[in-house]
Amino acid sequence: MTEDMPRITRNLLRRLDRASLASALPGQDGTAWPYASLVLVAVGHDLAPVMLLSDLAEHARAIAADSRVSLLFDGTAGLDQPLTGPRVSLLGRAARTDDEHLKRRFLAHHPDAEMYAGFKDFNFYRVAPERAHLVGGFGKSRWLTMAELQPEPPPAALAESEAAIVAHMNADHADALQLYAGKLLGLPEGGWKMTGIDAEGLDLRAGGRVARLAFDRPVADVAEARKVLIALVAKARGT
Repeated sequence: MTEDMPRITRNLLRRLDRASLASALPGQDGTAWPYASLVLVAVGHDLAPVMLLSDLAEHARAIAADSRVSLLFDGTAGLDQPLTGPRVSLLGRAARTDDEHLKRRFLAHHPDAEMYAGFKDFNFYRVAPERAHLVGGFGKSRWLTMAELQPEPPPAALAESEAAIVAHMNADHADALQLYAGKLLGLPEGGWKMTGIDAEGLDLRAGGRVARLAFDRPVADVAEARKVLIALVAKARGT
């Protein structure tokens, strides 16, 4: 298998804004039953998914009893034959988090969640990933360890500067974002905003649509990210 399976997996995890969360729901007879439902997610620079759950949610009750969860990221939307498309099951342990960076990253990806994120009965959860199973189509599947998925730590400076970069691009370079979406990704132009940037790409949203523009190669710091953003504008204008 010649494909870069770890990179395919990372890109899919970061590209999607929702997943199916499966947890072990305690039953009345004392046994646990697999329970799955749709959740909104944002994936941190370290590939850890972040969720915002109500204390009334069944998943909150399940996680309190057993932190083990699985998240299915489905990249098959729009395909005539869905089973030929990629999907990733990420296994890990979920726990509440007060990390402000993760909160900001989630809310940047899901701005409508600002309406209820501050309610006392809502909490952010971070899933510490342990391994992932990628199915890339017929005959293409592989288990991946976290060491395989992310062999090097993500650039800390880029994570720390992410909010400032996103705010700057949305405020001062909205035209560049429309070029990224329209010229480089072939999406309808208009209304696109940046929601995140990491070492391997940037995330965009327009209303209910999300998109990801992957970089040709990873960037190591903020200076490299700036150069890539400028080069992408030139590439878009030259298409």
